[in-house]
Amino acid sequence: MSVHVIYGSDGGTTRALAQRLASRLGGRAIDVAQARVEDFETPSLLVLGSPTYGFGDLQTDWEDRLALIKEANLSGKRVALFGTGDQGMYPDTFVDAMGVLYDAVVGRGAEVVGFTATDGYTHTASTAVRDGRFVGLALDEDQQPKLTEKRLSAWVDQIR
Repeated sequence: MSVHVIYGSDGGTTRALAQRLASRLGGRAIDVAQARVEDFETPSLLVLGSPTYGFGDLQTDWEDRLALIKEANLSGKRVALFGTGDQGMYPDTFVDAMGVLYDAVVGRGAEVVGFTATDGYTHTASTAVRDGRFVGLALDEDQQPKLTEKRLSAWVDQIR
């Protein structure tokens, strides 16, 4: 199985998590600032990750490069999503960027895998919640770093 983990990161947290995921999945981590349309189309599993900034905004490189998703043929492509955020500081926009990516890939025909439960989080709202579940893996390295390893492991097993 070929895997590309495409991420945006400014502070390095999402980059480090993307690299961990790529290693566990036997794939390649690609900064969205360097990504090409082919990077979205060629793997059998595409994993996309972004932190949420401010009040629900995508990371800057993702905002600048979101058009790549709109150019890519994702029809039937398996896509998994992960997002980083701080539910303590931004409880009403926690991992909203993951919801933005979800809407973009579903709009291009992708099959999103890796939904996770919202249990154990203290956020109050998120556009990444659909039908009572997160559309991917929500990680909070600010408030819940001790839960990251367990969440990563369970999620990797789920999306394989």
